Amino acid sequence: MTPCIEIRSVSKRFGDCLAVDAVTLSIGRGEFFSLLGPSGCGKTTLLRMLAGFAHPDQGSIQIDQREMSGVPPHKRPVNLVFQHYALFPHLTVAANVAFGLRYQNVDRSRRRQRVTEALELVRLPGLENRRPDQLSGGQRQRVALARALVLRPRVLLLDEPLGALDQKLRKEMQVELKNLQRQLDITFVFVTHDQEEALTMSDRVAVMNGGRVEQAGAAPAVFERPATKFVAEFLGAGNFFDEPSPFVVRPEKFFLRDIPAPDGDANASVAVTVEQRIYQGINTIWTVRTDGGRRLTICQQNSQPFDPGAARAGDRLHAWWDKRHAVPLNGEAHRE
Repeated sequence: MTPCIEIRSVSKRFGDCLAVDAVTLSIGRGEFFSLLGPSGCGKTTLLRMLAGFAHPDQGSIQIDQREMSGVPPHKRPVNLVFQHYALFPHLTVAANVAFGLRYQNVDRSRRRQRVTEALELVRLPGLENRRPDQLSGGQRQRVALARALVLRPRVLLLDEPLGALDQKLRKEMQVELKNLQRQLDITFVFVTHDQEEALTMSDRVAVMNGGRVEQAGAAPAVFERPATKFVAEFLGAGNFFDEPSPFVVRPEKFFLRDIPAPDGDANASVAVTVEQRIYQGINTIWTVRTDGGRRLTICQQNSQPFDPGAARAGDRLHAWWDKRHAVPLNGEAHRE
């Protein structure tokens, strides 16, 4: 992987708050990389430092092997797409998209051509003369993307750009964004708190917590093999065991049976009492409790017709899992 962005021991403090704490990351050229974590974890502050709107208190940021210290935002090979679009309401779509080109001394005919190309990229040809209030939320988001892409940045920074969209449109835009990134082969750095969104779109993911990177790696590896309890919980794998050493099992890796797993079997099991069953259409979510008082969540796909006579609250069963799906937790950050 050829690095496009090198973040080395970068920290940023706001008063008593250490927003970013000695973060080191390498992001490859043409990679879709996501910064994932809860509100206040430092991901947006890190993105703003890449854009040049905030400056590290210590550490360095390089883009294409060029140190960014002291380089103002408009001279960096990046562009930023915001969650709320930040379009000029009094300008047409074409004028919004062309806005940045005016500061690059691009002549009028060339500007028109570049705007047309950018709108075709985001599937909005023919809407040049509309204003933002005449567009849907998804169309406004595409205009914001076109305005960023028309400047042909080496890196596109996206700060929760799909957060204002409804669920259906959000999923459609996830697919479109990923396809667009592959088509353009430029580096995307995407900030989100949505685990499914990051896993759907990203080549690699960095999970942040308290200003630090808890784990970074390929999206499937981070999901399947979380390195810390925080990463496991944040990615929905909240079934923790302490014997003989800490490990976690994802909810969808369990299955329920009437009998325990035999000794020496490839599976392990634990006796449980059913507390709750929630039918969700595609899946059924079970909440069960072990004899030791540990609550487990089990997610089973409804591959068979719904059975109203299935286990109910109070029933005694055994939660089974394949031993290969028990992921040890070392409590330390992990990076690939």
